[in-house]
Amino acid sequence: MADIKMLERARTVQGAAWGIFAISIWASWMVFTRMDLGHTPLTVFDITALRFGTAAVLLFPVLYRDGFFARSIGLWGTAVMAAGAGAPYALVAAAGLLYAPAAVAGALIPGVMPLFATILAVVLLNERTTRDRVAGLALVPLGVALIIGSGVIALAGSAWIGEMLFLVASLMWAIYTVTLRRSGLRPLHGAAIVAFWSAVFFLPVYFVAPVPKGIMSASVAQIVFEMFFQGLATSVVSLIAFNRAIMILGASRGAIFACLVPALTPILAMPLLGEVPTAWEWAGILVVSAGVLLGSGTLSYLARGTTGRTLLGRWQ
Repeated sequence: MADIKMLERARTVQGAAWGIFAISIWASWMVFTRMDLGHTPLTVFDITALRFGTAAVLLFPVLYRDGFFARSIGLWGTAVMAAGAGAPYALVAAAGLLYAPAAVAGALIPGVMPLFATILAVVLLNERTTRDRVAGLALVPLGVALIIGSGVIALAGSAWIGEMLFLVASLMWAIYTVTLRRSGLRPLHGAAIVAFWSAVFFLPVYFVAPVPKGIMSASVAQIVFEMFFQGLATSVVSLIAFNRAIMILGASRGAIFACLVPALTPILAMPLLGEVPTAWEWAGILVVSAGVLLGSGTLSYLARGTTGRTLLGRWQ
C-alpha cells in the first residue's frame, strides 16, 4: 500500500511537471510574440511564416506516416481545421497583440475558447453537457466583460481592437478543437496537418504579396529564436508535453493546467513587458480562470477522490 502511494505521488509530480511545462510555453507565446512585435523588426507575417514553415518541416514525418488529410471529415473539414489553428488563427492572434496587452490575450484566447467549444459541440455534435460545466462557463462572459470594461462601449484608445481580435482567435481555436474531436485524429497528426497546409498556402502569399516584412532587417539570432520558439516549442513540444500530462493524470486533472494559462500570462508579462493589469482586468482574469476551472469538471473529479489502485490501473 505504501509503495502504491509513493508511486502515485511520484507519477502525480511527473504529470504536474509536464503540465506546467506545457502551459508555460502557451503563456510565453503571448508574451514573447508581443515583445517581438514591439522590439524587433519582425512583423506578424514574418512570425507566422517562421512558425509554420519550421513546424511543417519538423512534423512532416508524422504527416507522411499518418496522411496529409483528415479522411474522416474530408477536404472541407481539413481546411476548416487548418484555418482554425493555422496561419489565419496565428495572424489574428498576433495582430491582436499589436493593440492589447499579453495578459488580456492570455485570458481571452484560451479562457473563452472552452465556452465557444462547448456551444459548438452542443449545436453541431449534439453533445450533452453537465450542470457544473454550464455553471462554470457561465462565469466566462462576466470575466470578459470585466476585462474589456468600458473600452468597447466608449471605443477609447485601440486596446478594444486587440480584444475583439482575441475573441475572434478564441472562436477560431474552438472551431479547430471541435473539428479535431470530430475527426478522431491524434493531436500530433492534427498539428502536422495544420502546420503543413498553413505552410503550403501561406508561404507563397508571404513571399509574393506586398505584405509588411522585416525579416531582412532581423538578426540571425532573432530568426533562429523564432524558429525554435514558434516552430518547435509552441507547435510541437508544448503539444507533446500536454499530451504526456493528460496520459499520466487523466483528462480531468490534466485540464486544470490549461485553466492556469490566463493567470500565468500576466505573471510573465509583468517582469518581461512591464505590463501590469488594471484592477478590472485582474478581476476578469480571475473570474475567467475560475469559470474554466469549474467548467472543466476538475473540482468535481477531485472532490470525489480516487484510490491509488484506480490511478495505478489508469497509468498502466
